[in-house]
Amino acid sequence: MNRKDAKDAKMRELGVEVEQLAYGVIGAAIEVHRMLGPGFLESVYERALCVELQLRRIPFICQGMVAVNYKSCMVGEGRLDLLVGNALIVELKAVEKLAPIHSAQVLSYLKMTNHQLGLLINFNVLILKDGIKRIILS
Repeated sequence: MNRKDAKDAKMRELGVEVEQLAYGVIGAAIEVHRMLGPGFLESVYERALCVELQLRRIPFICQGMVAVNYKSCMVGEGRLDLLVGNALIVELKAVEKLAPIHSAQVLSYLKMTNHQLGLLINFNVLILKDGIKRIILS
């Protein structure tokens, strides 16, 4: 399977709409990183990304609360950095290096919400492409 076939198969599996949202968020994040560069706090990138998403008319909820359930009982709440188009979870970081716990956090959010795709974006990199990780709930 070549790269294009793999991408097409992934889009069919996740849904074109979610993939388009991911593409839009990545473009917006690249613009934020291009303008600000690395070195700011996560909260600065979050606010800037929210501005960029608004400018691009991409629907999102910032700092949305979701219930954490255990055996059908609510045991707490989680807070999503961004929920885009009610389908895509975006977790933002501004750290030296992404750690496995960051991926586990996104995976937990995907399980809590029954969404299939999350983006983990670390703005503290020279080239943003190196700071983006797609996480798929399988």
